[in-house]
Amino acid sequence: MTPTQELTGEWVLDPSRTTVALLSKSMGVVKVKGSFGQVTGEGTITTSGQVGGTLTVAAASIDTKNPKRDKHLRSADFFDSDNYPDITFTVAGIEPSGQDVTVTGTLRVRGRERPLTFNATAAVPGDGEVWLDAAVIINRADFGLTWNMLGMASMISTLTIHAVFARRASRAQ
Repeated sequence: MTPTQELTGEWVLDPSRTTVALLSKSMGVVKVKGSFGQVTGEGTITTSGQVGGTLTVAAASIDTKNPKRDKHLRSADFFDSDNYPDITFTVAGIEPSGQDVTVTGTLRVRGRERPLTFNATAAVPGDGEVWLDAAVIINRADFGLTWNMLGMASMISTLTIHAVFARRASRAQ
């Protein structure tokens, strides 16, 4: 997908059709799965093809289907969602890469920012929509999430993202 005149403009994330899921391993083999229930975002594509935007996840919206674990993930041992309510990815650019796109930007978790580059699949399934799908590998230690009882939990997590953007409605003047 390359930016074209029809994609130029402002885009807003459709949170009802967007998913951000988390997968990690505990004890080396047990998969811990979760998803974030609150996601917002926006983006812009300029006439010159530059892409920018943000995707924001409410850290406290993590749901692993285990209330005790979710409470621990929200605590200062992990996301510290009382002090750092948002996890934010700021897009610096998107470039075509074969049949996919390469997304570059900055990920901010617990007040720590790190550059992040990953491949994604982009699609324009219909008029006024853009989809981005990616599996992003994160080392949680890069963001200070180092709690690890007896070394049983992996430091590596995978974020699976399905982001649906819709053209922002024109504002009345």
